[in-house]
Amino acid sequence: MICRHDRVILMANVTSAGEKQYYAVALLEVLFRELPTWWRAGVLYDVGCNLHRSTVKWNLMPKISDRIEWGISVFHAFGHQWPCQCIYHPQKRDGFGLSDGEGCERCWGALKKLISICRVSGVSTRFV
Repeated sequence: MICRHDRVILMANVTSAGEKQYYAVALLEVLFRELPTWWRAGVLYDVGCNLHRSTVKWNLMPKISDRIEWGISVFHAFGHQWPCQCIYHPQKRDGFGLSDGEGCERCWGALKKLISICRVSGVSTRFV
């Protein structure tokens, strides 16, 4: 999780490939535990539209969901359908300014050299 200034706030040990919503939910719950209860936050996420829909459908994060403004990161927005872009594009919403939401991608780009040497290996991944 990265702030709008591209500084790391929280990190999770990602053990499975793909966009898993539970990582984002866990990070958001930890973040909101540390914030004052009257603060709101804008969340830009590659699939923010899907995560927003999941929070409503499955009643995820009931104590904080009304304090979140959802959006999709600018580069990833063009992979979404037009109605989704109209609702979730940060430049079409109030409060996001010129934030592009791509800070995590830039961070991953800088850290990708560490992925292979930090990979967890265990009994289930060894060849016998």
